[in-house]
Amino acid sequence: MQIVKQSALALFLAVFTFTVSAHPHSFISLKTTLVTDGTQISGLKMRWTMDEITSADLLYDAGNAKPGDEVWKKLAAEVMANVLGQHYFTEFWHNGQKVKFLNRPTEYGMSREGHQAVLTFVLPLAQPQPLAGQKYTFSTFDPSYYVDMSYAEDSDAQLPAELQKRCTLAVHTPKPSEETLNFAVSLDKEDAPPEDMELGKQFAQQVTLQCQ
Repeated sequence: MQIVKQSALALFLAVFTFTVSAHPHSFISLKTTLVTDGTQISGLKMRWTMDEITSADLLYDAGNAKPGDEVWKKLAAEVMANVLGQHYFTEFWHNGQKVKFLNRPTEYGMSREGHQAVLTFVLPLAQPQPLAGQKYTFSTFDPSYYVDMSYAEDSDAQLPAELQKRCTLAVHTPKPSEETLNFAVSLDKEDAPPEDMELGKQFAQQVTLQCQ
């Protein structure tokens, strides 16, 4: 039995590249929780749920595999490699400076939820960052805007219990101009927006962490 059907997997992985671009043709629902010891933030625990069409090929390859089977590990490794190639599709900022990430996640996996594929992983910061009196912002987005990556609810960006009394987490959803909206809609699968336009960033939600 062939564990991974290469053609199907290639269709999914094409989502995570800059070579095929357009207004969103794929959708990922985000959930993020801070990884912290109570005094420092060391990473982001992410859960990406793919839309059913994007998920179809992955779930076909997985067949009836049970959680923990090798096929899930192989699929997760293939997809994670592309995510890493794009710096986790995430920017994390502190005092006007980008915070660096480690090159590999500390953990990752893939699973099935109904008709949707779910990728989970921990995005580790290169160095833990202090929380007391600090403000951070982070965004997860596809720069080409081929993929819409967003939080369905503000509560999908979550504070761990130990931070809830002294930190706040807020999700800001931008309102791109009518000109930008019309440009995005005009693109088809073969069109690529100019890289310096950062089209996806203009639609990206920004999460703000503020601690006392």
